[in-house]
Amino acid sequence: MRVRSSALLAAGVAGVLLTSACGGDSSTPGSAGETPAAGGETSATGGGSGAPEVGVILPDTESSVRWESFDRPALEKAFEDAGVTADIQNAQGDASRMQTIADQMITQGVKVLAIVNLDSNSGAAIQQKAKAAGVQTIDYDRLTLGGTADYYISFDNTKVGELQGEGLAKCLGDKPAKIAYLNGSPDDNNATLFSKGAHSVLDPMTQYTKVAEQAVPEWDNQQAATIFEQMLTQQGGQIDGVLAANDGLGNAAISILAKNGRAGQVPVTGQDATEQGLQNILGGQQCMTVYKPVGEEAAALADVAIALAKGEKPETTGTVEDAEGGRDVNAILLEPQAIFRDNVKTVVDDGFVKASDICTGDYAAACTELGIS
Repeated sequence: MRVRSSALLAAGVAGVLLTSACGGDSSTPGSAGETPAAGGETSATGGGSGAPEVGVILPDTESSVRWESFDRPALEKAFEDAGVTADIQNAQGDASRMQTIADQMITQGVKVLAIVNLDSNSGAAIQQKAKAAGVQTIDYDRLTLGGTADYYISFDNTKVGELQGEGLAKCLGDKPAKIAYLNGSPDDNNATLFSKGAHSVLDPMTQYTKVAEQAVPEWDNQQAATIFEQMLTQQGGQIDGVLAANDGLGNAAISILAKNGRAGQVPVTGQDATEQGLQNILGGQQCMTVYKPVGEEAAALADVAIALAKGEKPETTGTVEDAEGGRDVNAILLEPQAIFRDNVKTVVDDGFVKASDICTGDYAAACTELGIS
């Protein structure tokens, strides 16, 4: 990825605080103005009950808990505070469903449509329809290769992979080690960037040997467990470290290591700073995770969408190259943070997770030791 620096992002990007909500499994998208019970797929916020000015389509509830637990409430708050009506829905991992939701939003007359694509081909098709209808589009978190998005908002995903690689090396130390890679979904451009960043760090370290690597379709944690169990069997149990692309995949690997009596003996990476991932770190079963302050990302999306809805030009931090589309996309890229056992408190202090949610049962003593309350 190529990034060119420009003006700094407006100070308001960091101002949104997160509140937790539970992800859900409702299956029928609502219309603008509807707000189902917590965990539903549709919400309309701000500006009254008229047609939405902004549409946001989140990808699923399976690849990460972040979409419903963190992104949705942060976005709802930002749009409501700005008095902008937004319709936020979840595609539940179904590209056809995302297309249908997008068509509905375009028909309703949204001025701006933001998507987290499920794959670049389906995302590009949505953006082309929106462009033909005069709707401006934003790629949120994942860049749509070959798409037509006007703006891209995400974290520096190559940096995420670099932090994972550095973290695994820190936990493995200088001794020779055999590493297995559990990469994210092959149709997710972010997963490609995570892997690229990790390899850029680990490949030059000659004490480490890659013994297995596989992408996990659709970030499916059950498939990840099956894949990792096959890796471990094929290597006769001789895997010393696991570069897992997110906490869900990392937990899948940990479950197989536990089954083989090796949980806590093999460093495993992660991403997203989920409650489960942080507990695994506190319990010594996971080496580290990468924390992406979703409040900042959601605030940046809201700032850009609100500016576009009002006919203004948003501030950005640079551009990223869409090599497939042969163009540079105006972008805001935010900085991720590496989280190890000794700085789990950072994530709690930021309000991303609650101490009461992670400092339970066997993890309470670790929280007391680390000053997490």
